[in-house]
Amino acid sequence: MAVDYTVIVVYLAGMLAMGWWGMRRAKSKSDFLVAGRRLGPVMYSGTMAAIVLGGASTIGGVGLGYQYGLSGAWMVFTIGLGLLALSVFFSARIARLKVYTVSEMLDLRYGGRAGVISGVVMWAYTLMLAVTSTIAYATIFDVLFDMNRTLAIVLGGSIVVAYSTLGGMWSITLTDMVQFVVKTIGVLLLLLPIAVVKAGGFGEMRAKLPTGYFDPLGIGGETIFTYVLIYTFGMLIGQDIWQRVFTAGSDRTAKWGGTVAGTYCLVYALAGAVIGTAAKVLYPNLGSADDAFATIVKDELPVGVRGLVLAAALAAVMSTSSGALIACATVANNDIWSKLRGAVRRDGAEEQHDEVRGNRAFILVMGVAVIVTAIALNNVVEALTVAYNLLVGGLLVPILGGLLWKRGTAQGALASVAVGGLAVVGLMATYGILANEPVYYGLLLSLAAYVTVSLATPATDAAVLAAWRDRLAGRGAPEVGSEPVVAHR
Repeated sequence: MAVDYTVIVVYLAGMLAMGWWGMRRAKSKSDFLVAGRRLGPVMYSGTMAAIVLGGASTIGGVGLGYQYGLSGAWMVFTIGLGLLALSVFFSARIARLKVYTVSEMLDLRYGGRAGVISGVVMWAYTLMLAVTSTIAYATIFDVLFDMNRTLAIVLGGSIVVAYSTLGGMWSITLTDMVQFVVKTIGVLLLLLPIAVVKAGGFGEMRAKLPTGYFDPLGIGGETIFTYVLIYTFGMLIGQDIWQRVFTAGSDRTAKWGGTVAGTYCLVYALAGAVIGTAAKVLYPNLGSADDAFATIVKDELPVGVRGLVLAAALAAVMSTSSGALIACATVANNDIWSKLRGAVRRDGAEEQHDEVRGNRAFILVMGVAVIVTAIALNNVVEALTVAYNLLVGGLLVPILGGLLWKRGTAQGALASVAVGGLAVVGLMATYGILANEPVYYGLLLSLAAYVTVSLATPATDAAVLAAWRDRLAGRGAPEVGSEPVVAHR
């Protein structure tokens, strides 16, 4: 496997080089956190697709195809649907806000009183999302080098932390664009056709597998509904996704570039399910469905191609990991730490430079926390479920309510976050982490709290709503500093 090893090493070295180059471009807070808000359509589409299609979408998507056939595409398909909905209906307005975090948006909308508690929930989500991606390194490096799990997590995590810390969003954008190209070639153009051919073609696959493997709804209606609830709605409100929307150079880029990325996700979803179905024909008795990707790559691909496809898997994991890491650090610094210590940054080059250093330090600290947590945990699915349950149960209602319902109030938003978040945690402890009930009931309780408390409290101040409407229209949005203009009225 010397050739395969060479491909992987060159790829990893390239990621670090991109991080070093990105460091030279990250001169301000805007550069470091949102790539200067000036990405064009091509880079925006590629990097948005890269972040949403991570290890769970690649390795997990193939695993679902192995287990359920073509209907295994639904998990990744609902991610694509969520990205399409975000891009078509909300992305232009989100980009015009010129904020850095989801919690800043809540502060703008509700008058500066929802940030810290929503920041804590969003931080927990982004931390667990980064952890799940980091755990996935163990699977890939085990196939590559027969490496110890802990060492694999430390190696993969350290590379992501290094290039993310160096250049922030500029480094992540550059590496994600490379990763998008590698994933497209490795998974769609190489692994997909090779897997189908090795399995004997679609006719042979149909002959050897039960008919349920080719039923589009075979995975079950309740499962599909849960995927829509968690992943489609999760795409609408996640800090990791919004932070990419903030990088768009224009409203048009945010809308149409995101639409292209969402469409790409739909194609990627079907490809993963087909690859998994082919793997079921070739290896009908694997111990775990999640082993399907690594097994078919290791046993069926020629030298060199195997290295490129494994690099594609690494690319998928690193894209999500780096995006979640910078989102986690941004929330921790801007929404929690800065507010708790009462610091408000002002204009000026010196303070902007300090902003970059501060955010860089938070990425490093959060990166270490992610690696340590990933070593301690073992179940990727459970960690990912906790992340999305917290996100959807705690933040979906106040965020969408703020965008769509002008009668929503700060008290209603706080009640919604608290009730939904606590309900989800309590219900996961009662029903189990992987149960559907926590997110169902948590979301209903969050909605009930939001509507009830909002109607029972005075409407949001007219000045706050006027400032909010101005920001949605792209007026009065300062680029330097991120403190909401109405937060202290």
